[in-house]
Amino acid sequence: MDDIRFEQIARVDAQGKACGTTAYMSDLSFPGMLYAWFVRSKYPHALIKSVDVSKAMVLDGVVTVLTAADVTGFNGFGIVNPDMPVICGDKVRYMGDTVALVAATTERIAEQAAALVDVDYEVLPVVDDPIEALKPDAPKVHDKGNVCLHTLITKGDVEQGLREADVVIEHEYRTPRQAHTPLETESGVAVPEADGSLSMYAGSQYAFRDQLQLARILGMNPRMIRVYSNPVGGGFGSKDELTIQGGIALLAMKTGKPVKVFLSREESLVSGWKRHPFIIRMRTGFKSDGTMLANDVTCYEDKGAYSSLGGPILNLALEHASSLYRVPNTRHEGWAVFTNNGVCGAMRGFGVPQVLFALESNMHEAAEKLGLDPVTIRRKNVLHQGEVSPIGHTLRTGVSMDLVLDAIEKSNLWQHREEYKKTDKPWLRRGVALALAPQGAGLGLGIPDYAGAYIDLDRDGNFTLRIGLVEYGQGTHTGFTQMAAGLLHVHPSRVRIVAGQTEGSVDAGPATASRSTYTASNAIAAAFRDFGVKVAGALDAKYHTGADAVCEAKDGGMTTPAGFRTYEELAQEFSQESPLRGEGYFVWPTADREIPGAAGLPHWIYSFAAQAALVEVNTLTGETHLLKVATALDTGHTVNPQQVEGQIDGGVAQGEGFALFEDTLIAKGQVRTKNFSTYIIPTVQDVPEHEYIILENPEGTSALGVRGIGEVVMVPVIPAVALAIHDATGVWVRHLPATPERVYRLLHPDVQ
Repeated sequence: MDDIRFEQIARVDAQGKACGTTAYMSDLSFPGMLYAWFVRSKYPHALIKSVDVSKAMVLDGVVTVLTAADVTGFNGFGIVNPDMPVICGDKVRYMGDTVALVAATTERIAEQAAALVDVDYEVLPVVDDPIEALKPDAPKVHDKGNVCLHTLITKGDVEQGLREADVVIEHEYRTPRQAHTPLETESGVAVPEADGSLSMYAGSQYAFRDQLQLARILGMNPRMIRVYSNPVGGGFGSKDELTIQGGIALLAMKTGKPVKVFLSREESLVSGWKRHPFIIRMRTGFKSDGTMLANDVTCYEDKGAYSSLGGPILNLALEHASSLYRVPNTRHEGWAVFTNNGVCGAMRGFGVPQVLFALESNMHEAAEKLGLDPVTIRRKNVLHQGEVSPIGHTLRTGVSMDLVLDAIEKSNLWQHREEYKKTDKPWLRRGVALALAPQGAGLGLGIPDYAGAYIDLDRDGNFTLRIGLVEYGQGTHTGFTQMAAGLLHVHPSRVRIVAGQTEGSVDAGPATASRSTYTASNAIAAAFRDFGVKVAGALDAKYHTGADAVCEAKDGGMTTPAGFRTYEELAQEFSQESPLRGEGYFVWPTADREIPGAAGLPHWIYSFAAQAALVEVNTLTGETHLLKVATALDTGHTVNPQQVEGQIDGGVAQGEGFALFEDTLIAKGQVRTKNFSTYIIPTVQDVPEHEYIILENPEGTSALGVRGIGEVVMVPVIPAVALAIHDATGVWVRHLPATPERVYRLLHPDVQ
């Protein structure tokens, strides 16, 4: 398949989105539809003594009010550990916990009824610091204690390595509780069907897993539940876990009517999933020539109230805590700790942005102390294919750390950084810095990671590609269409896609972990190969040409032992009663070292990026502006260059928010940043100028040579911004975000 060409097209969903005809889940409406309201806890930590719904039930327009006693199946959900109740019955653990569900004829009536639900609480002490939560006398969020997961990974002798070091850099770093803030908040409609089944229309990143979780909550056979997840108005991980689905499913099955909910931005910011804040303590030892000798890392992950994916996120952070640098002695230890600080789950980067902010900062400081160039010290330590990682597994696939580092060094921004740093105002200072990052792709060792895809030749000679992976703005469905079209040698307009739903597509795993493009490339290629086999079999059955004959795609058809056939001709012969179908399946390879107690580690394949950032700091106010970013990115075989640049644009903006603006402020369990007046995200006016450097280093384990790049594009820009502030002002930023107040205090430590 070396001759594969990807026809460059506009996004397959562009017209509908641009014209406003695309119907998102929040746009859907059904006859007789009711509206749901989630009654949330008034306290971050309390026992529930009683719930009285009598006043709400008599309000005109209210159809039903449900409590925990009304859950027909298992009252819990969670990808790893189902410890989060759909409706809390005995205890609440954060301000977003649901204590009752209302269904009414209008949204306004549902809201009024929710206010009439009377809950008697016994308020409990709040634990809001992960380190304090580890103490024996700390309030217990869960009966089993506050430790969600503890992981320790070691290699060599870290203390000996630190003793032998000429320079040891030791600091504590803190990162923010970033909100995903997709354009579309959590929303959906649950529709009960006449046969007793349920159709769920809700924004999600994995329809097939939602189907299983909903079946457990409802006490139903999974085959009686259909989940439709496309299109999704943005996710970034916020819709990987269940959100509103369990609640509206219970209401729909209880009332026998469709039930809809569309969370307000405030409710989303209070109750929705967030990125985990980390406290990172890191000691890194170097020889005088910059060689890394040891890295000792301790991470405290603020898990919030429930497990979700906190364990795997901690593990991925620990896998990346020494990046893919050549470090002979490592100790990576971490705790995921329950607190009453909301709920945290998957978010773009999955723990990697937090730890690489710390590591790249230590690396930069070591370079300064040793009088080395920041590129030189990194180049000296990067690993290559075939070497052993800092956590002890062999890197079997392509490693492009040196390639992206070389490319960023040659970028216009880095080569002319002294010119870019000039300013004519003495209170404004500019700085430039760079950082380097790998990002593990896929679910990792110990977690089943697979995908299926079908290619159907339809009656009219066009094709339908069926694959379960969800499109939530990243453009993958366009890429999948290009892949199938390239393999079949047809224009992409001849391929339609059915995806992101349990009905009519095939399970391909979650749209997460930078896995979609790589996974789909192998599943689609396998389906194409099987399609060729099916064509040969059909021809043999009719013409006795040999079932093992080779059929190859060419110019809108296939060369076969019976001669060249256009796809229209093949369809006329073989697809009139049912489509001629190629089925493809792919199971991810796994790394060669299992780490006990660390499910999901290590990874088989990584993505790679280096980024340089130019910032301008107002020393009078502490305000920082990101002016320009250069990105060097290894995409493998690029499917769609325009979409790659779009991913870079979005990733940089999200990384900028993490570095400079965004933090969900919580005091004693109470969320203080409930809207976009207090929770600040980058706007179009904040987006910097971009310099794109796309490297094509085809990945040998992908049938089409591709890599996923959706996460890594936001990772190195975060430490690059913090280090650029240091380059501009001389102060070290070790607590993100670098808000004006924080930077001002660093610049003026004596000012009260």
